[in-house]
Amino acid sequence: MFKRQKSLASERRREFFSQGATRSILKNEMRNFHSLSQFILSAGPFKPTLAVKHSKTTHFEIEILDAQTRKQICIVDKVTQTSTIHDVKQKFHKVCPKWYPSRIGLQLECGGPFLKDYITIQSVAASSIVTLYFTDLGRQVSWTTVFLAEYTGPLLIYLLFYLRIPCIYDVRESSRRLRHPVVHLACFCHCIHYIRYLLETLFVHKVSAGQTPLKNLIKGCAFYWAFTSWIAYYINHPWYTPPSFGNRQVTVAAINFLICEAGNHFINVMLSHPNHTGNNACFPSPNYNPFTWMFFLVSCPNYTYEIGSWVSFTVMTQTLPVGIFTLLMSIQMSLWAQKKHKIYLKKFNLYMHRKSAMIPFIL
Repeated sequence: MFKRQKSLASERRREFFSQGATRSILKNEMRNFHSLSQFILSAGPFKPTLAVKHSKTTHFEIEILDAQTRKQICIVDKVTQTSTIHDVKQKFHKVCPKWYPSRIGLQLECGGPFLKDYITIQSVAASSIVTLYFTDLGRQVSWTTVFLAEYTGPLLIYLLFYLRIPCIYDVRESSRRLRHPVVHLACFCHCIHYIRYLLETLFVHKVSAGQTPLKNLIKGCAFYWAFTSWIAYYINHPWYTPPSFGNRQVTVAAINFLICEAGNHFINVMLSHPNHTGNNACFPSPNYNPFTWMFFLVSCPNYTYEIGSWVSFTVMTQTLPVGIFTLLMSIQMSLWAQKKHKIYLKKFNLYMHRKSAMIPFIL
């Protein structure tokens, strides 16, 4: 009996110890699971490994030939898709240092248009080998230099004739005959015109950073300087005769001249705004300034006001040289206006309804 009770007590002890062991094991497992979950949460979400893509960059080989002899000058290699014609010119200059970039003209075919510097190689390439034809454009000068030279000359030349220096006019005739008031007014208007040109070139116009051949500078200066000499010689001559209708003709023409000069200035200021320049330009719209209302009628009001100034100067002075100069300028500006008008028609067709190029309802 005693042995049986002893065996029951031993069995209960075993059960008790086994239960305690299982409880401790469960507690340890719970602690391990809790620590593992805390570690996973602290590590953050799993991020999939991204596959590295190796982009293949296409390179072009540019073969440059002489446009006249068709002989190969050099080969420019390792040209990327995003490279521009300007980049090709830079590399071409490194191979042939005697031709700097502004002097290099590149064409896709002989006799074709010269490629602009901003054009990318990818846009003109039909294969990995691109053939371009080289033309030497000659000595180049900046557009700012051209405009300053063209406008400074007439300003100084006219003043020399206005002062009636002895090497131009007879001293006796100059001292004996008094000048008509229109001579002084004409000098004032002429100076105002070219001073406005110079100031706008320096501070208003966004002159292109490109360059032009030196021969264009010579031709422009020869045209403006020669006509200014002819005009100034007649107006400042001691035997100059005033206009037929006297002061009334002079006054009306002078007022119209100043109005056109003011209108031309305000139009140029508007056209120089960033919204009206560049590839993303929008067509200028008139504002509160009455001089800008000319945009309702024409697409190039700056040329309209320019011609108006010279027509007024012709009426005010009533001289043949001024009339011929005004006629030639009108022909040239009408060609420029029609060319711009066609470009505006393609880009801003909705804004060009019933507009003329330069002269309202006529041209």
